[in-house]
Amino acid sequence: MPGVFSYEFNSNVWKGKTEFNTGLFLGGEFVDGSDKETIDVINPTNGKLITKVSLGTKADVDTAVKLAHKALETTWGLNAGGAERAAMLRKLGDLMYDHREELAAIEALDNGKTFGWALDVDITFSTDTIKYYAGWADKISGQTIETDEKKLCYTRHEPIGIVGQIIPWNFPLLMLTWKIGPALATGNAIILKPSEFTPLTALRMAALIKEAGFPDGSVSFITGYGHIVGEAISSHMEIDKVAFTGSTLVGRKIMEAAAKSNLKNVTLELGGKSPNVIFNDADLEQAVGWAAHGIFWNHGQACCAGSRIFVQEGIYDEFLKRFTERTKSLKVGDPFEVGVDQGPLVSKPHFDRVMGYIKSGIEQGATLHHGGAEHTGDGFFVNPTIFTDTTPDMKIVQEEIFGPVGVVIKFKDEDDVVRLANDTVYGLAAIVFSQDINRALETAHRLKAGTVWVNCANQLHANVPFGGFKQSGIGRELGEYALHNYTNIKAVHVNFRHRK
Repeated sequence: MPGVFSYEFNSNVWKGKTEFNTGLFLGGEFVDGSDKETIDVINPTNGKLITKVSLGTKADVDTAVKLAHKALETTWGLNAGGAERAAMLRKLGDLMYDHREELAAIEALDNGKTFGWALDVDITFSTDTIKYYAGWADKISGQTIETDEKKLCYTRHEPIGIVGQIIPWNFPLLMLTWKIGPALATGNAIILKPSEFTPLTALRMAALIKEAGFPDGSVSFITGYGHIVGEAISSHMEIDKVAFTGSTLVGRKIMEAAAKSNLKNVTLELGGKSPNVIFNDADLEQAVGWAAHGIFWNHGQACCAGSRIFVQEGIYDEFLKRFTERTKSLKVGDPFEVGVDQGPLVSKPHFDRVMGYIKSGIEQGATLHHGGAEHTGDGFFVNPTIFTDTTPDMKIVQEEIFGPVGVVIKFKDEDDVVRLANDTVYGLAAIVFSQDINRALETAHRLKAGTVWVNCANQLHANVPFGGFKQSGIGRELGEYALHNYTNIKAVHVNFRHRK
């Protein structure tokens, strides 16, 4: 039988208990993986074991596919009307709200983000996303198209079928809801793999999904490794679509596997190296605050992080002074302590990766202006870090670090900064600070990015699409746009006069 995780939280920010099953969620039940092996889940704050979860295999993906087929043929997909799907999603949103503090505590324990951020942002946004797509579920409609008086033509937006979804560890619950919300609203069956580093909120959500009334087999969660479960999902001949959020490197592998199997539909939300452009006429205090949020939010573990901070030469020195002061004020520590701004990075491998980039920046000749050293403690802490005096060819300027490491770069004019900002293989997001609305919008339109924030950073809403240009991905998350990822359009021609 699969294990049960029970944990008593007794911190200054929340006191409570959580208890849930740690098996695979298949057919509405928790079961052991086919090999009956487990994965260790590590607390990033102290490096100690939290619990063990079941290890999924290719055979478990095959089982999930069979269960999904059964659900689509009997109780789900075209057999569940829009109003019925909407009611289930609304119930799920209500359950998430009722358990919001428990979910935030699990997220902070498993991922290392602070409890306050998890509660106020991750859980709130996740709940809003599910409720938003509940509102769409009974509004999936086609068109009647006039051709001539001899026939009727109309379109149907039908569920694609079985959808494989693979999510990352940086926003475990939020990315889960971004994926399942539009897929369930449109009637698809889901086989989802959470990250092996942060599987716990997905497993807690599985019980809530069951309680919300979703039919057995309509949603399966398989914990496991990317090269096993992720590969099996991407290459499975009976999975009709795969949606992935993560690195560009892994996205390429998923797209290749999908193409080599059944040419399944693919959407990808991938990496970024987002520019933050700050002009001389910017509100300096505003720019400093948002720049710190842009790069240090979620410990820099955000694909849209404003990691390349371009500052016009007239305010460069003053900005750097104030930005350094703001960075020094950030408190790094236990995510369950009051007043902590930044917890640990998610895992030891990722900690080593980020520290490797900091070492690379120093070796390639950049100035380590602030930070750089790992934070004291048993966990995977890295202090907020600022580099200056970089060149465009440096790894810390070109590659996604995915940690609390920003580079501050001086520029001359608009043409200069647009050229520098667009000098990247990525195109996920960009930021512009200026009190001249014409300059701000003209620059925003010239930047090659799927999202541009003006005089703010990292602002996301359930009803606004999010996704990238270039190697930052294919397709869009959120908003009405995400629904298009999960339906097939069928045209029906009816010759109602029975004439040739």
